[in-house]
Amino acid sequence: MKKILITGALGQIGSELTARLRNVYGTDRVIATDIRKLVNETTEAGPFELLDVTNGELLLQIANRYQVDTIIHLAAILSAKAEANPTLAWHLNMGGLVNALETAKELQCQFFTPSSIAAFGSTTPKKQTPQNTLMRPTTMYGINKVAGELLADYYHIRFGVDTRGLRFPGLISYLTQPGGGTTDYAVEIFEEAFNSGEYTCYLKKGTYLDMMYMPDALNAIIDLMEADPSTLKHRNSYNVTSMSFDPEEIAAEIRKHLPGFTLNYSVDPIRQRIADSWPDSIDPTTAKQEWGFKTSYDLPAMTVDMLEKLRKKRTAS
Repeated sequence: MKKILITGALGQIGSELTARLRNVYGTDRVIATDIRKLVNETTEAGPFELLDVTNGELLLQIANRYQVDTIIHLAAILSAKAEANPTLAWHLNMGGLVNALETAKELQCQFFTPSSIAAFGSTTPKKQTPQNTLMRPTTMYGINKVAGELLADYYHIRFGVDTRGLRFPGLISYLTQPGGGTTDYAVEIFEEAFNSGEYTCYLKKGTYLDMMYMPDALNAIIDLMEADPSTLKHRNSYNVTSMSFDPEEIAAEIRKHLPGFTLNYSVDPIRQRIADSWPDSIDPTTAKQEWGFKTSYDLPAMTVDMLEKLRKKRTAS
């Protein structure tokens, strides 16, 4: 990666990835784009352009003007919000992806877009879900992700685009707010532990889902994009994960540091249905074998770091 365009740069992944890539490759070599402009580090510290990814002509124009050689396409409507407006989700998630892939084809760019554990469905093996398995999602977001994986494969096979992707689990961060995903509770629970000492979870006890701490997710993107293409057999997309837990387990870990923390439940049937269709845990062996995927944080290490960073964030404000 030498000059990088990021769509959806103000989202949960995008805001942190933009800062990380600017540190690695240089501020002027990472062009952030989003459909809205906020006054923050992402928009003020380096190049930023307003972009609606459903406008393919403008996307190509911006990428061409900056002469980018890499596109990281993050713009999307996430799982819970996609269920609330499935036609909009299809329009944005799939239309934006086609436009980004067309731009990558036209300019011969390396290309990354994330997939998700949402690509799996209720008929997928629930425990240690393998890299290659039955994928029959029952949510619009999951359907978008399976179609996106196949579309990225198609552009690689048919047009030679260097497409790559990761099937992300829930991502946990202290810096940015979640954006309407089913795994958002794993971010909210930390913040509410500080703010009120209690949290009401919208998923029921015993709901196991894969998760990853954001620093590990950012490293995985960079490592995959820097990997030798000759080693990549499952480009779109690789299973990656750091940990799997249910709400009770993360609450127990928080209580080691905040003993008075209380966990309550008020189940949201839509998000519970989505979570129940996803695996309890996935197997990242293929990513380890093909490009050396690794993580630094498990649940205890992540909890210590999250609470420390949130404490510093509160003190600074």
